[in-house]
Amino acid sequence: MEDFRPPTTVPGKTPDDSLATFGWISYILHLIVAVAAVVPGAQVSISLLLIALVLDLVKRSDADGTWQESHFRWRLRSVLWAGALYLLTAWLWLIFFIPGWIAWTIISLWFLYRILLGMVRMNRRQAMDS
Repeated sequence: MEDFRPPTTVPGKTPDDSLATFGWISYILHLIVAVAAVVPGAQVSISLLLIALVLDLVKRSDADGTWQESHFRWRLRSVLWAGALYLLTAWLWLIFFIPGWIAWTIISLWFLYRILLGMVRMNRRQAMDS
């Protein structure tokens, strides 16, 4: 008797394509948050960043051994470092407005740079340098 199980992959699609889709969703969510962080008055919910973070954490192991593994690591490090830097400089807002604003602007621009660099390299199907 023939085996009539449904195919595990869509014809013409590879598991690599599926990871790329998740990667693009994550990068776009990160990009929205990063742009909103540097545009005055364009604050978005932190939930977008948390959704992207959870998505990366859940799908990271699927990328093991692929060129996309470095992108998952890159996004996770970017969020964790930015979060740590925001927390470390939060006290500046309580004491002095201008230094807090400058610190957070620099952190936000750095985060935006990392997300854009990741998107460019993902588009080229290149791994991120560690």
